[in-house]
Amino acid sequence: MSDSYTPPKVWTWDQESGGRFASINRPIAGPTHDKELPVGKHPLQLYSLATPNGVKITVLLEELLAAGHTGAEYDAWLINIGEGDQFGSGFVEINPNSKIPALMDHSETPPRRMFESGSIMLQLAEKFGAFLPEDAAGRAECLNWLFWQMGSAPYLGGGFGHFYAYAPEKWQYPIDRFAMEVKRQLDVLDRRLAETEYLAGDDYTIADMANWAWYGQLVLGRLYDAAEFLDVTSYKNVMRWAEAIDARAPVQRGRMVNRAFGELSSQLRERHDASDFETKTQDKLEPEES
Repeated sequence: MSDSYTPPKVWTWDQESGGRFASINRPIAGPTHDKELPVGKHPLQLYSLATPNGVKITVLLEELLAAGHTGAEYDAWLINIGEGDQFGSGFVEINPNSKIPALMDHSETPPRRMFESGSIMLQLAEKFGAFLPEDAAGRAECLNWLFWQMGSAPYLGGGFGHFYAYAPEKWQYPIDRFAMEVKRQLDVLDRRLAETEYLAGDDYTIADMANWAWYGQLVLGRLYDAAEFLDVTSYKNVMRWAEAIDARAPVQRGRMVNRAFGELSSQLRERHDASDFETKTQDKLEPEES
């Protein structure tokens, strides 16, 4: 591969472009195969994987259940994105964008589909009247930080994470460019968390859950093996916030659900009942590297 790239007049798809996810990336939408999705016994049916975007939803569901919202009981089905499960016809019917997480709410008639993690979080928070401030000012601040995460995290994941951890070669320019942006984002969070305990103020909300799944896990050393490279311990307010959320039992449970990589003790590949955390079994998929 040359050091310089001259874009062609018309771009064409090079299926041999390399990178960890080259085998599943493509420039077209729609299903690649017919596959119905399973439906369990609970009103909420989640189809996901424990990437940061998937963890947002399982953490929220576990927090809702811990807060006494029994209607938040859910079945969580593993979608193995490395195997292309997200391109099955049943999944694409719920999320035409073929990205996890996706959720069906069977308590509604007809059943209601939800996709995009921020949208799912907002709809669930509204449905159960929890983790979303009721006053207009608090709600606005919560949504500010929820949508800040939705707009900012692609620079962390698809930008920094891709070029630092997954690209077939390490190129200095994109790594430097996105490392600078991630550090700027961490500084944004650190300055905010110097003023308040949580992002929206004094109360723990969906804004914290969404941001923790990405930035909290980053500073805790769980994303891209990049904590030292990014000098994350210098963001003391972010570290304080991340550790406090990480200590919550519902967060620890939510992080396990649909996890198909890392230590076996950290994996609950499917979740159908609260007792599954004590009696969990593994399916036939082999563990992957985290």
